[in-house]
Amino acid sequence: MTEIKETSENPVENDLQDSVQETPVSDEQIHVEGSDPAEEGQDSKKRKNRSKRMRTKLDTDHYIKKATIYFNILKRLPYVLIGDKIKARKENYENLQRQLNQARIPISHEMYISNAIFYSIVSGIVGALIGLFLTYTVIFLVGLPDQITNLTFSPQMAVLLEYKEVFLGSFITIIFMTGMGGLVYALFMLYPGFQASERKAKIDMQLPYAVTFMYALSKGGMNIIDVFRAIASSEDTYGEVSKEIDSIVRDMDYFGHDLRTALSSASEITPSERFQDLMYNLLTVIDSGGNIPNYFRDKSEQYLAKAEVDQKGFLETLGLLAESYVTAFVAGPLFIIIMGVMMAVMGSGTTTMVYAIIYAVLPVGSLMFVVMISIITPTELGEPKLLPTSEILDHGIPELPQDLEQILDENGEPVDETEEKVRERTYFEGFIRSKKSLALKRIVKNPLKPMLSNPLATLAITVPLALMIVLLPLFMNMPTLRNPAIMVDFIDDKVVFALFILIVPLSVFHEIKTRRKKKLENSFPDFLKKLASTNETGMTLRDSIRLMAKSNTDTLSREIRKIWHDIFWGLEINDGLIRFANRLKTQVVTRSMSLITKANESSGDIGEVLMVAARDAASEHGMKRERTMSMMIYIVIIYISFLVFVGVIYVISTTFLSEMAEAGQQMAASGSQSGGFLGNFDLETYTRLFKHAAIIQGLSSGLMAGAMGEGSVLSGLKHSTIMIAIGYSIFTLFI
Repeated sequence: MTEIKETSENPVENDLQDSVQETPVSDEQIHVEGSDPAEEGQDSKKRKNRSKRMRTKLDTDHYIKKATIYFNILKRLPYVLIGDKIKARKENYENLQRQLNQARIPISHEMYISNAIFYSIVSGIVGALIGLFLTYTVIFLVGLPDQITNLTFSPQMAVLLEYKEVFLGSFITIIFMTGMGGLVYALFMLYPGFQASERKAKIDMQLPYAVTFMYALSKGGMNIIDVFRAIASSEDTYGEVSKEIDSIVRDMDYFGHDLRTALSSASEITPSERFQDLMYNLLTVIDSGGNIPNYFRDKSEQYLAKAEVDQKGFLETLGLLAESYVTAFVAGPLFIIIMGVMMAVMGSGTTTMVYAIIYAVLPVGSLMFVVMISIITPTELGEPKLLPTSEILDHGIPELPQDLEQILDENGEPVDETEEKVRERTYFEGFIRSKKSLALKRIVKNPLKPMLSNPLATLAITVPLALMIVLLPLFMNMPTLRNPAIMVDFIDDKVVFALFILIVPLSVFHEIKTRRKKKLENSFPDFLKKLASTNETGMTLRDSIRLMAKSNTDTLSREIRKIWHDIFWGLEINDGLIRFANRLKTQVVTRSMSLITKANESSGDIGEVLMVAARDAASEHGMKRERTMSMMIYIVIIYISFLVFVGVIYVISTTFLSEMAEAGQQMAASGSQSGGFLGNFDLETYTRLFKHAAIIQGLSSGLMAGAMGEGSVLSGLKHSTIMIAIGYSIFTLFI
């Protein structure tokens, strides 16, 4: 008899049943498919446990797949319901569609708006649940405040008082529901524009160097389409510019467009006016038969000049922010703290305002300034990705080949063992032991290498140590710490020591890495100029590197010798240069080596390319140095303002507050009942407050100095260490 399968009338349900239906799997099948030869000798108990785990995984995957299908159906519901209406009003969403294209978000505006509506509804439901929970908490657990329970209305409206809980609950629920739903929808609408703006900033920053790359390759004889292919394949180096160029190559390769059409399309979609100008003018040059290398050269110089002008404007903005910070969060808080302490001592105020300034306004305000500087600072690309080489040299610890692994039967006896196989396995295992021994020796010889390459790795050691210094004594002496004042006095110094343990190693390793990077970048333009000079005399690139490897004049000499050693031992020149870039891991070196290797592949005459790369590196080095020199005066101002801050509160602590404390003690000793506020004056409390203010101000000012001077918060840790040490020493040794 033919078996008839029941089907649902709902086609969506039928698709769901078909997609989640799984073929039954027996325990034996699970064992055979999931085991390897080394597991054949395990007992039956382990086999059953493995079978159980795999069956549990299959069940979990089944439910996840089913839930995903339902979720996708729900997510497409708004598009099914209102997609036609959105399409009918297409002209209202032209700006959104353009922003989606500029942000490289691969979705139509109809589907994007549908997703925005769906997630807004979900957020609104979550907000309603939160509102109901808060309503229950406020009305039934905490209780309504007197301002609501004692409301009075006219006799006609008095009936509303019986439903005040309902009105309040509805109000809270509606506020949270509309607030969360509206916030999510607004974020969806703002995100494409924000993402497009981010891409614009990255394109403008990378465009001068990308145009230099195109100029160098076109100058070497490469045609414009091959130049575009080369830069499109260099996304790790030129980022968003490579993506824009890649769209041109894609239009030609996959959509059959000619170069002119592809350039027009790219210039219309790009979020960067500079890239748009580059493409429009390139079209004019191509149509008129102009000199493309000269055009790229002129554009490269133009964009580098614009970058320098942009940096000057940015430095002026930084200077304005530095002056605002000193006024608003150094001089201003100092004045308010002094006035608050005076008023509290004279009995006409409280210390609440002083506590708020020291523990809230100072750190939060400084953090806001640091975030603001990070936002307006041109996007830092960080460490570049490793460039690929034609030959992969793996110096890691190898694994035993699968064909040499020992196979055991069910009784634990070896299977297919031969003398040759045993001998080869013994040799290979000895080789693995030797590699492990060498790796261990390298670690013992240079145990700080992981921290030098990644300073944040120090936190893996310093964070547990800092917590131990603070928490261990606290738990051991908890019975004697009966009130908050005694507890603060007990852990005060320990918290400062823990802070030093956290920031000092991180600062030291970060500075070592940063200074090494700066030294290498300072010498790199001269290295390229020397290569270009020797190349102009007729020497090949290989001979030029060999000649330079013999000298020992700067910090790059050791790295140049490594390049020559790679070439001498059989690597290609391009691979040696790429390995050099991967060792240094800086943007300017990676960019220059990518340019030189591409040019070397297309033409042996790379003298002009070397000069272009040297100019590129020198230009970036000059802009970084200009920022450092321009911001030095503001770093000095921050130091001076911090010293003034600490000096003023030191003078107040040792003169005015000390005199007030002595006067209070004299009145208390004389038995006078008119001592008033002087009799309750606590000098230690105010001294502790001022010490905390000095430490918090030192930490904040140091981070601000690093963000302004070097564009890195980690670079500000050295300033923070110095300032915290000054403030802590003054209040520990002299007060």
